[in-house]
Amino acid sequence: MEQVRVGIIGIGNMGSSHALTLVQGHIKGAVLAAVCDARDSVREWAEKTLPQDVLFYKEPQEMYQSGSIDAVLVATPHYHHAEQAILAFRHGLHVLIEKPAGVYTKQVREMNEAALGSGKVFSIMYNQRTNPLYIKLKDLISSGELGEVRRTNWIITNWYRSQSYYDSGGWRATWAGEGGGVLINQDPHQLDLWQWTIGMMPKRVRAFCSFGKYRNIEVEDDVTAYVEYENGATGVFVTTTGEAPGTNRFEITGDRGKIVIEDGKMTFWRLRELESEFNKRNTTAFAQPECWKTEIPITGKETGHLGIIQNFIDAIREQKQLIAPGEEGIKGLTLSNAMYLSTWTDQWVDLPIDEDQFYEQLQEKIRSSQIKKSEEQATKELVDLSGTY
Repeated sequence: MEQVRVGIIGIGNMGSSHALTLVQGHIKGAVLAAVCDARDSVREWAEKTLPQDVLFYKEPQEMYQSGSIDAVLVATPHYHHAEQAILAFRHGLHVLIEKPAGVYTKQVREMNEAALGSGKVFSIMYNQRTNPLYIKLKDLISSGELGEVRRTNWIITNWYRSQSYYDSGGWRATWAGEGGGVLINQDPHQLDLWQWTIGMMPKRVRAFCSFGKYRNIEVEDDVTAYVEYENGATGVFVTTTGEAPGTNRFEITGDRGKIVIEDGKMTFWRLRELESEFNKRNTTAFAQPECWKTEIPITGKETGHLGIIQNFIDAIREQKQLIAPGEEGIKGLTLSNAMYLSTWTDQWVDLPIDEDQFYEQLQEKIRSSQIKKSEEQATKELVDLSGTY
């Protein structure tokens, strides 16, 4: 097709931004054909801001059945990502969802199965996969330059949020409104990059989530997780919204040294030979393998949201390979679900997780959540949580 007709459901912070991106012609081979949102204020915004030929719908089903679109970008609140994607696949539409893939893996697995059965293009807005730093890291690890991964450590504590931020909306930081705290709202990109760059998922997780540790909220605002991998490697993930100043440091140790990403730079402490080979031949008690410190040059430009949308359109029109296949959204979500479940049960959680057990535990949290409104009322009041961070 010459032009992919795109519809957007959920016109909040990110949905409106994506709409303007398409209207302004930043995406080759795509045109904004329709938007969908239940709020009258959004209709007013659309009438004032968007071209007259962009159709407006209040109900997703009506837009999906209209025949006016070929693809949909789902930018609704977290809980509705999977259900809207499934509905779109049933109507023969290509789908791009905002992150996270959902709130619980049981629902996301159903979405993945619907995508597979549809034969349509399915992508997720993991725009950090376009960051040259992480592309280079993935390349160095997959090519064997770092050797076998032995340890990963990510300290991502520069997500500072004040009480005022949480008080700005009754849905914020609630189990019923967002489905979690720092793990589900701020960290989806890092949880994805953690497994994507090193090329493997843990085999088990032990986590300690603190709920309302620094702020008056019901969800987690401080997390420390320890993971173990099949090859014997270990990892630690530390995150919070309650510290200032924060840190963003990702360190990966392998058989040939270590790589650190911090302050937008990549440093490789590269061993002249594999540590395992040095250890075999060494006969001196305190000797260490020769090490070279290198600042890895990073080329290319992060294309962000535009890059993911363009790649999605190119996959539809030209069968280009997806940067972020939608099916992979379940991986980062599995990590956060495992961290919650480990905390709630106070024990190790093996991967894949017991999805029914997690769902039951989450439902208990939702039933006691501070949000007392019906799902319909909450949906109408919520702005686009995807991208509000």
